[in-house]
Amino acid sequence: MTETAARLREPAAPAGPPRRRAAGLTLLGPAFVAAIAYVDPGNVAANLTAGAKYGYLLLWVLVAANASAVVVQYLSAKLGVVTGKSLPEHLGLRMRRTPRLLFWAQAEIVAAATDVAEVIGGALALHLLFGLPLVAGGVITGVVSMAILALQSRHGTRTFEAVVTAMLAILTIGFCAGLLFARVSPGELVAGLAPRFEGSESVMLAASMLGATVMPHAVYLHSALARDRHGDVPAGPERRRVLVATRWDVALALVVAGGVNICMLVLAAATLPGVAGTDSIPGAQRAIAEQVGPVVGVLFAVGLLASGLASTSVGCMAGAEIMKGLLHVRIPLVVRRLVTLVPAIVLLAVNADATMLLVVSQVVLSFGIAFAIVPLVVYTSRRSVMGADVNAMATRVVAGVIALVIVALNVALIALTLAG
Repeated sequence: MTETAARLREPAAPAGPPRRRAAGLTLLGPAFVAAIAYVDPGNVAANLTAGAKYGYLLLWVLVAANASAVVVQYLSAKLGVVTGKSLPEHLGLRMRRTPRLLFWAQAEIVAAATDVAEVIGGALALHLLFGLPLVAGGVITGVVSMAILALQSRHGTRTFEAVVTAMLAILTIGFCAGLLFARVSPGELVAGLAPRFEGSESVMLAASMLGATVMPHAVYLHSALARDRHGDVPAGPERRRVLVATRWDVALALVVAGGVNICMLVLAAATLPGVAGTDSIPGAQRAIAEQVGPVVGVLFAVGLLASGLASTSVGCMAGAEIMKGLLHVRIPLVVRRLVTLVPAIVLLAVNADATMLLVVSQVVLSFGIAFAIVPLVVYTSRRSVMGADVNAMATRVVAGVIALVIVALNVALIALTLAG
């Protein structure tokens, strides 16, 4: 038997005495951690830019992307619950060395793009709230994220989930409060649900919004979060109960995250078109404060800060899981946090356009989505991997269509970019 085959036949978790499992609402949580990736600072930049430039035109992209994300994140969590292994672990066990290293390289680029966006977002928020220089804000964001990661290491998953969910609540209030005072056009809102583009720049923004909504690192991480939370769940009624709870967990978490994204775009569409200086997050925040009130402007900045702090912690966890699964190397989260903080600080130090960096980072993420989704759909559709919990035919078709549309959008983006 080869080494790889032997590892594939290993039990999902070491044998041990049965433990008393959680029930009801206590089963919820992993999806709310993964959902932070769907409302990170890259989302803020992409959604504000789309709303300011095109009004409600690209609202349909967020609706479609969030619906797709529900399917994708459930499959990721399902893989972790059923097999006791994360998606990176499955890839690491089944790929030969060279393809595995190449796959890890693209996944790390995606993780790096994520981290840049999240640290920059936190730095921008601290600048808006306290006037701190961006470099100092980036360092503080990194330090606080290390403290959040230390909670997970010292106090376990539940405490970490509670902290991240609290931040999700804060950023939800911060980003959605402005809609209470904005003048939203119901007719234009409904019209924004019809799929259409207006030129190549709108396609790039759509790809950016897609990359910011269906996040590759969230796909990799969610399987690990579900694995760690639920452990080795035996087949039968107990596993069915956990999978039902997982569906509710994913649905509730992504309704919140999707609602926040839609609120951001609608707020921008209602208040920013035609207003000068809204091509950056600081300019957009000032314009929102002028249009709907200074309190809303402060709440928006607080939401951005919570988004940056929580999402950079989650992104660092995802990167560590990718490395462990694909390279079979485990490094402390704090060490990884220090290493991945450097590129973001360098970019802030050279005065790169922070908002444009956020948008471009989300385009990079959109290119990494297919690498995460395609193997996820393949593995969850294999009876040899999933047993009796293999995807139903309808699920395979829906997931396949989602993967195909994402790949097609990225090909279109490349073609339009090369055509100028």
